[in-house]
Amino acid sequence: MARPLRLEFAGALYHVTARGNERRSIFLGDADGDWVAFLGVLGQTRERFNWICHAYCLMTNHDHLLLETTDGNLSKGMREINGVYTQYVNRAPGHVGHLFQGRFEAILVE
Repeated sequence: MARPLRLEFAGALYHVTARGNERRSIFLGDADGDWVAFLGVLGQTRERFNWICHAYCLMTNHDHLLLETTDGNLSKGMREINGVYTQYVNRAPGHVGHLFQGRFEAILVE
């Protein structure tokens, strides 16, 4: 069965969360360095996809983002954030495979 389509709107505000696989930490090595790397990926993605990031909260095993998508492209941008950051983590010795658990959650804020 195909997963349901995610409805995306231009100018929408979303509360987005992405959880670590098996609820494990997504900041594995040097936590401070990993947080800086994640924020760097978020910043690049924000610029590339023309987002406005109103707030973020990085927890050890998940993240929260409050994003406004001016072009209605949330899924493409989140794929980039989670994919690029996972590649960064997997470059460290001993790390391979999935970092995030399933799809990200997005709640439309009204």
